[in-house]
Amino acid sequence: MIRAVTIDCWGTLLIDGPAADDRYRRQRLSGVQSVLTDAAVPVEPWVLERAYGEMARRLAAVWQRMRDVPVQEHVGLLLDGVEDGLRQRLPAGVLAALVEAYAKPILTVLPVADAGAAAALDTLAARGLTLGVVSNVMRTPGLVLREVFDRLGLLAPLKVVMFSDECGIRKPDPEIFRLTLRQVGVAPESAVHVGDDPVLDVEGAKDAGMRVIQVVPNGRATSPVRPDLVITGFAELPAALERLES
Repeated sequence: MIRAVTIDCWGTLLIDGPAADDRYRRQRLSGVQSVLTDAAVPVEPWVLERAYGEMARRLAAVWQRMRDVPVQEHVGLLLDGVEDGLRQRLPAGVLAALVEAYAKPILTVLPVADAGAAAALDTLAARGLTLGVVSNVMRTPGLVLREVFDRLGLLAPLKVVMFSDECGIRKPDPEIFRLTLRQVGVAPESAVHVGDDPVLDVEGAKDAGMRVIQVVPNGRATSPVRPDLVITGFAELPAALERLES
């Protein structure tokens, strides 16, 4: 019997894939530059661009180990690339303003949700299923993605929301799935994960002992580890879960 359903964010609940989060790069850097200028730390745009690239390389090294860091560390790495010791010299209020400038550009133009997501989540919640999100983040932290979900009408049915920057673990490490299920008291064999990525979602959740429904717009599974079912969008999810149970 299925008791819980966990869902990926980028490329699943939100139509855009994770790379779309980098569309806010220019706005992030502009906001960071403005905060630093107000704090009497003028920085040339090319210096920020170089520092952003170095930050990205250092984050990629962490992510490759299936680990993650809070958004405050993103900003710290960015400041390290601007000038050695800069993050230690800035007052707490300036650091907080920098984090906000870095983290919140997504709220100016929200990403697009799957058209069937809100109705599907409401249907599944009405059936008594425990719903949650298990997702890696890119530059936008989990705290801000919760606000995105809320504005898109997706947050209310979710009982648990697990983001990699908050727990320190990235998919496909199966521990992020197990950690989520422990929070709601559901065994992996009684849970289904829904996601688009053949490695992060399908292989990761399978390794955690869960069943998996892969979301693929063309309806063709793309993973060497086969999902239990494939759907093309969220409108198909309630019926797909019924097929799994039967």
